[in-house]
Amino acid sequence: MKYVDISNPERIDRIPDKIIQILSGGDIAERGYKIKNIQLRLYTEKNDKKLGPYSLITSLVETDKGSVEMVYDEGFRGNNALERSSKFLTDNLGISGLILRSLIFLDGK
Repeated sequence: MKYVDISNPERIDRIPDKIIQILSGGDIAERGYKIKNIQLRLYTEKNDKKLGPYSLITSLVETDKGSVEMVYDEGFRGNNALERSSKFLTDNLGISGLILRSLIFLDGK
């Protein structure tokens, strides 16, 4: 089952504008879950002439017991927002925090 942890799920009720695969085909075990897939997804919501694109970046963590998509970052982040978020996530050990946050959400379901 897929859960969406976003206050207004209609914001992501479409195909993402861009996806970066962080982990695929994985079988990482954590807290009784097997992590299979992790993605960062970009949804461009509007474009301001002065500030540029307004980006909603979500994380999707898929496990053997369900998946959850939640907000990772949002705002006027420039043209390479998804790539910069992905680099920050992987360079700063943010993946473990992202996984833990997602599993805590799934534990509550």
